[in-house]
Amino acid sequence: MNFRFVFKNIWAHKLRTAMTVAAVSLAVFLLCILQAIVGALGSATSAASNERLWVQSAVSLFVDLPLSYESKIASVEGVERICKYQWFGGYYQDESNFFAQFAVDPETLLDSYPEMVIDEERYENFAQNRNSCLVGVLTAEKFGLQVGDQMPITGRIFSKADGSAWTFEIAGIFSGTTTAVDEQMVLFHFDVLKEAIEAGEVLGQTDPKIGVYMIDIEDDASPSQVSADIDELFENGPQKVQTTTEAEFTRQFVSMLGSVPLLLNSIGGGVVFAIFFAVLNTMLMAGRERTRDYGVLKALGFSDGWVFRHTVIESVLICVLGGVVGVLLASLVSSFIAKAFASLIPGIAINDSVMVLGFGLALLVGILAGAAPARRAASLKPVEALRAVN
Repeated sequence: MNFRFVFKNIWAHKLRTAMTVAAVSLAVFLLCILQAIVGALGSATSAASNERLWVQSAVSLFVDLPLSYESKIASVEGVERICKYQWFGGYYQDESNFFAQFAVDPETLLDSYPEMVIDEERYENFAQNRNSCLVGVLTAEKFGLQVGDQMPITGRIFSKADGSAWTFEIAGIFSGTTTAVDEQMVLFHFDVLKEAIEAGEVLGQTDPKIGVYMIDIEDDASPSQVSADIDELFENGPQKVQTTTEAEFTRQFVSMLGSVPLLLNSIGGGVVFAIFFAVLNTMLMAGRERTRDYGVLKALGFSDGWVFRHTVIESVLICVLGGVVGVLLASLVSSFIAKAFASLIPGIAINDSVMVLGFGLALLVGILAGAAPARRAASLKPVEALRAVN
């Protein structure tokens, strides 16, 4: 195999080759980013537990449940612990600083989420200090926050009557071993919110309620049976509930974005389809220009197989070069994209499987796009090729 001959052909038209490599690079780059987003959406669901249950209103996630439900849920056989989750919906410093904030039960939160990584002493300080909060590592890094700092959060749903912000002292910064733990969210004591509402310090709120009850079940309990028992308990109201596993709850939440994975996969398929024809066109043009060259080579004794292999290898090398550039570019910018979309889709990353997919598709496009002109070149008769006018 004479690679010197192949490289000479590749760079015979430098501009055309460079444009084709750039097109393949852009296609592979877009494909890697799209697949990373699809993977992040899927990992959020797969990382969620099938042993933790979420109890929400059967009407909508935006309808809160009564506080009185907690004791009734606790009486259901198989329920080990309950952690209240109330969406706060505020912002830090500026309205554009959007991230999740939840009022929770510090007594049961950490036991329910072994995926949460935090210093035990820091968590203990959080549990004992009612006016403290825990901050996810991504939010802490974004705003330069440290333990001991004051964090004012202005409420949108729970606005203070005097117009002031809710101020918490940062007791600890946490991370997560899986995407089940949102490393952007801020957590504070539910009792602080509850007492402020009861004292009339929150505009438009007179009765503290709960958005979601997170249930940690006993080891030998059946998630489906516990879910059915909880739903049946509130069948007649006053507020019907829907109990699902955390994995199903996460899947439903992701589905609120619509058929995003299907859309992104469709776009990726379109990109691959387009780049295939771009490379095919390049190779067909190159093949026509070299018709007489092929005739000379065959007249000198080079076989049809030799011509076929060299033509395919030329196409493959162009696509592989584009694939390598596209994958490297996607890897370089993935961290910036992850930060840009972190509030909507956490966990975006260009992992090995995404890089292999991008590179593999570039290789496949190279083989398929080179096969047609290679077959034409191999089937040429030397006399016909020498008579051809380029």
